[in-house]
Amino acid sequence: MNWQPIIERYERELLDSVIPFWEKHCVDREYGGYFTCLDRDGSVYDPNKYMWMQWRIVYMFATLYRSEYGKGREDWLKIAADGYDFLTKHGRLADGSYYFELNRRGEPAMGPFSIFTDCFAAMGAAAMYQATGEDRYRAEAESAMASYIRRIPNPKGVYEKNLPGKEQYLSHGSYMILANLGCVMAECLGTDRYDAECRRAIDTVMNKFFHPELRVIFENVRPDGSFDLDTCEGRFVNPGHGLESMWFMMNYAEAHGDRELIRRAADYVDALFQFGTDREYGGIYYFMDALGKPHLELQHDMKLWWPHNEATIAALYAYRLTGEEKFLKYFEAMDQYSFAHFRDPEYGEWFAYLNRRGEPTHMLKGGKWKTFFHLPRCLLTSVRQMKKIVAQEAAANTGKA
Repeated sequence: MNWQPIIERYERELLDSVIPFWEKHCVDREYGGYFTCLDRDGSVYDPNKYMWMQWRIVYMFATLYRSEYGKGREDWLKIAADGYDFLTKHGRLADGSYYFELNRRGEPAMGPFSIFTDCFAAMGAAAMYQATGEDRYRAEAESAMASYIRRIPNPKGVYEKNLPGKEQYLSHGSYMILANLGCVMAECLGTDRYDAECRRAIDTVMNKFFHPELRVIFENVRPDGSFDLDTCEGRFVNPGHGLESMWFMMNYAEAHGDRELIRRAADYVDALFQFGTDREYGGIYYFMDALGKPHLELQHDMKLWWPHNEATIAALYAYRLTGEEKFLKYFEAMDQYSFAHFRDPEYGEWFAYLNRRGEPTHMLKGGKWKTFFHLPRCLLTSVRQMKKIVAQEAAANTGKA
């Protein structure tokens, strides 16, 4: 397979379309922070600042500054640093957690009910430390990481709306994110301080959330690891989330030389593609029911940008680390579907929401849940994976000569 044209296409999409769109439109030059609610042409349709989205922009621009494409791009670092200053000034509580939403001026608009705000604060601060070496960023990354770990047993705290009669679950998202956070901290801070937490999270994901007979990763399991097949919440499967989780697992496994974890994660990737692919219209379903029963979420059969981004990365990881051709076919399917349906050739960036047939239902490029994160991370990570595949193939061919 000739990887070079695909690599170049991904680089063009990242450097000539996605990054320029956000550089031009996301920075709030009056109050600080970022606009994320951007219409198709980049115009702002809501100025409120959702903290998941804000911190992800900090992380992504800092990461790009440190990347092979960031030499001389002090403007990328400035975008990240200015956003960091706004968020730590206005969004941080005394206990180290972060609000969920600020208004445009930076005044708190929604309380810290989401543990994932702390997660992305940790990632953003860690990336800033790696980019600059400044101790204040490291301290904030460690503070936000501690807040995330502390909150896992009771993520919403006083904002929890469920009552004792509600079934209790472990959340796949909490543990997969912790596994990735451990890797980000190790890479950006150069520490193994969180490795034990990271490994426990990986063991929890791999041993509790995958159903060996149904061959899916559940989003919710009971605290004892048993599966709830009687309720919609218990049967809930998000194929894209599972695929994202598995490339996190493979990333950790490769760094630690864990071939068995690579084998298992790749097997789960195969299972999720088999389960989650829409064989009539193409792409990956958003939400699914493990037993094929009705799903309560009306958007269940939609096609969203981020599951396809994460599926692309997972397929490349699995192909590179196992050499099995089925993963190459999964990558080709995701690549072809995504560039045909999500990409906007007129204004740049990608559409976020498609109906099952692959037609855009919304023209927006950013919002409460979409920002400068999944897509640029996918393009950057995919290029790196493809270049490693090329190097592996070249080494194998040299060995045969």
